[in-house]
Amino acid sequence: MVAPSRPTNPRVAFLMGSLKFKVALITGASSGIGKGAALHFAKLGCRLLLSGRKVENLNLVAEECCNFGDNKVEVSIGDVSDYSYCEKLMKQAVDSFGKLDVLVNSAGILLTGGIEQLTLEDYNYQMNVNVTSIFSLTKLALPHLIETKGNIVNVSSVTGLRAFPGVVGYNISKAAVDHLTRSVALEAAPHGVRINAVNPGVIVTNLHKRGGMDEETYVKVTFTVHLS
Repeated sequence: MVAPSRPTNPRVAFLMGSLKFKVALITGASSGIGKGAALHFAKLGCRLLLSGRKVENLNLVAEECCNFGDNKVEVSIGDVSDYSYCEKLMKQAVDSFGKLDVLVNSAGILLTGGIEQLTLEDYNYQMNVNVTSIFSLTKLALPHLIETKGNIVNVSSVTGLRAFPGVVGYNISKAAVDHLTRSVALEAAPHGVRINAVNPGVIVTNLHKRGGMDEETYVKVTFTVHLS
């Protein structure tokens, strides 16, 4: 067996040293950005609790994470829009690992439709998944993160910064994520906890098409983002 080579980049080496054995809880880890975050944290030596709704996909991600060393990786299947599940998820993190250092809120859905097309039921569900889950998990995680001087990263979107047509509920939800991040960051900073949001553009995942976006609209949205 060939021993893994040491990183030559000083910044990468520092991150690997500083994050090794840290405990990270990542939602939406079965695909897309959440999956990418899980694999990256695994490479840095973190212990992981991965949350998602698709059992098979999540287990495959966990297996990939375990390939990077002696990482301890657990999975949790559930819907983060359910507060009782969020409570169970946080309990599992603390019971299994004894602490929490990082919370990555990556779970999210995109449901297409303008104000005339989007039903109130779909609007509410999108807000519950994209915003309320972050509020809930942040509220539950904060006492543990204060103990470890930990971090929260919320995955927002470019649509939180500017509106795009045909996805009114998604636009609103991501703008709310940004302001939730700013608001709670002010409260958490005196306790040594950092809270940030990232606003990626269109990432090649199944998010848009799962939400009902056809190929033509997807191409238009991608082109608009690249021009902005």
